[in-house]
Amino acid sequence: MNKVAGRIPFTYKILTALLLLAAVFILSMVVGAADISVKDVWLALTSKEAGEKLSIIREIRLPREVAAIFVGAALAVAGAIMQGMTRNPLADPGLLGLTAGANAALAVTLAFLASANYYGLMIACFIGAAAGAALVFGISAVKRGGFSPLRIVLAGAAISAFLNAVADGVGITFKKSKDVSMWTSGGLIGANWSQLQTIVPFIVLGIVVALLLSKQLTILSLSEEVAVGLGQKTARIKAILFVVTVLLAGASVALVGSLTFLGLMIPHIVRAIVGTDYRFIIPMSAALGAAFMIIADTLARTISAPYEAPVVAIVAVLGLPFFLVIARKGGRANL
Repeated sequence: MNKVAGRIPFTYKILTALLLLAAVFILSMVVGAADISVKDVWLALTSKEAGEKLSIIREIRLPREVAAIFVGAALAVAGAIMQGMTRNPLADPGLLGLTAGANAALAVTLAFLASANYYGLMIACFIGAAAGAALVFGISAVKRGGFSPLRIVLAGAAISAFLNAVADGVGITFKKSKDVSMWTSGGLIGANWSQLQTIVPFIVLGIVVALLLSKQLTILSLSEEVAVGLGQKTARIKAILFVVTVLLAGASVALVGSLTFLGLMIPHIVRAIVGTDYRFIIPMSAALGAAFMIIADTLARTISAPYEAPVVAIVAVLGLPFFLVIARKGGRANL
């Protein structure tokens, strides 16, 4: 299968991924508790006609699925960057403390700076994501042997549990549990156009920078010694990529809350399709991550309609077995 896939030009692969994204986006706009047709979706997108169904599309479903697109793309690209930069196939923003750090920072901000606007919450998420990652990598580097995949994952699990406990404790102590849970439950229910206008530019910026540095990331993912030998300023590149990862993970948490495993799964699937060149991995991860997130959100909305299942649970049900397979193989095999 990989040999056949290897003979297909990347242009055809990315076009197929974009067609899949368009198809699941249209499906997500039609499927749901309200009876909406493709014609209703077309009218909502191309006309100024009023109506209950058109309002549902414009004010509820459309911003929600646009949020799913950008969050899915952001987390998938962040996971790809982390896996390439650390050469750790188990790397994922949710597993390595970034999303838990962002959650904790958001809870603290809601408790002590209740008047903070959305920009303030977003900046808090960026700071928290950076702090969470710094704690994980700092603990992993304490012992001789450095950043082994198992050590990083164990440190990530411990720090994530601690930071999630901090978020819950702050929420309970300062009676902000309801506000905190709006984000930490990992859902797209509250996504609106105002939030998207604030968050999307940061996600777009992060993905564009990742694309610009994709060639350097490819070399770095093979060997740091080779990268240095080719004249790369590895410290600077790693610093920029770390900032990009924090931007993408922090923006995602500020928009929809904590989602684990998406950033682990998608890059592995993508490498099986396009190979190990990050010039191809980054854009394909963005497209497939967006499509996956839309599918997960659509399942969350429809699996027990008119009630809604947590999208974080849908992602975890799909992602946990994937994580166990990768871990069982010692992290050496890409699926």
